[in-house]
Amino acid sequence: MDAPLRALVFDVFGTLVDWRGGIAREVRAVLGARVPDPEAFADDWRAQYQPTMERVRSGEWPFAKLDVLHRVNLDRVLADRGLNDVDEATRAELNLAWHRLDAWPDVTPGLMRLRERFRLAPCSNGNISLMVDLARRNGFPWDAILGAELARDYKPKAVVYLSAAAAFDGAPGETLMVAAHSSDLESAAVAGLRTAFVGRPDEKGPGLGERVATVPVDFSVASLIALAERFGV
Repeated sequence: MDAPLRALVFDVFGTLVDWRGGIAREVRAVLGARVPDPEAFADDWRAQYQPTMERVRSGEWPFAKLDVLHRVNLDRVLADRGLNDVDEATRAELNLAWHRLDAWPDVTPGLMRLRERFRLAPCSNGNISLMVDLARRNGFPWDAILGAELARDYKPKAVVYLSAAAAFDGAPGETLMVAAHSSDLESAAVAGLRTAFVGRPDEKGPGLGERVATVPVDFSVASLIALAERFGV
């Protein structure tokens, strides 16, 4: 029999917040007509995410907060688009777009219900200040901010999941990792956590996100409200 769950930890980008729509909105506001395709700009920026983190995971680079990596990636995307003349103040403002993303509609009410029964925290590659800003913007009722900055490494390294479980004095099997990405859940399961898939079929554009998990999971739901209902809260 599985141990009772004590804590739920969450992926954030894509699972809880709409990174593509939010980044496109901010690019449109900050750069205007200089970027006629802000959604494609968002896609290009996000495409740099895993390759840059891999330089940290591999030991090529020392650990740096995701804000720092996002800025490296932003500079690369601007250069690729011939926008090297964008000034420092504009770059700094645009890099904070990741702090101003909006939650999917089910997220905050779902978290409020889940908090009635479980301890809740992000288990994100985002740094602490980024997670705090998203929580304050969207009303996320976190009990702690966990994830990469605490672990000093990036998912899918096992230490990120294990440090999140340990922070709540729980065993990995008493912790549920919630994400919209099968690869994230697969790595969490290998580390010993239980897993819940939340479908976000439009995360990467209409119909371009994951609708169903491609790996075995303990729970599969269409929203956080549906997850709360599974637990009777």
